Amino acid sequence: MRLIIALCLFAVAAAAPATNAPDYDGRYYNKYNDVQLLRYESDNIGTGPFRYAWEQSDGQRAEASGQLKNEGREDEALVIVGSYSWVGPDGVTYIVRYTADENGYQPEIEEGPGGAIPSAVLASLAG
Repeated sequence: MRLIIALCLFAVAAAAPATNAPDYDGRYYNKYNDVQLLRYESDNIGTGPFRYAWEQSDGQRAEASGQLKNEGREDEALVIVGSYSWVGPDGVTYIVRYTADENGYQPEIEEGPGGAIPSAVLASLAG
C-alpha cells in the first residue's frame, strides 16, 4: 500500500518542471522562484480514507483521494484516484488522471492545445 502512495508522489514530483531548465533558445531561466501556493486542502488523520488537493500560481495542481478496499480481508488493497497537471515550457497544460490499486498505476494522459505529449513525459510514466 505504501508503495502505491510512494509511486504516486514520485509521479507528481517527476512531472514537475526543473527549476533551472533550458529555454527553447538554450538559455537557462529560473521562473519558479515566485510561485505561490493558491490552494491547499488535506483531510488525513493517519487512518481511514484520505483526500488532498493543492494548486500553485504556475499552473501546477494535484488532487487525490484514497481508501482501503476489502479492509481486513486477505485481498485488502489501497485504492487511490487522483490527477495532477502542469503547464509545460511549450505553454501546453498536461493532465494525468490515474487510479492506483491492486492492479497497479493506471494513468490516462490528456493535453491542452499546442502539440503532442513529450516523449520524456510518456517515458517517465511508463517507467
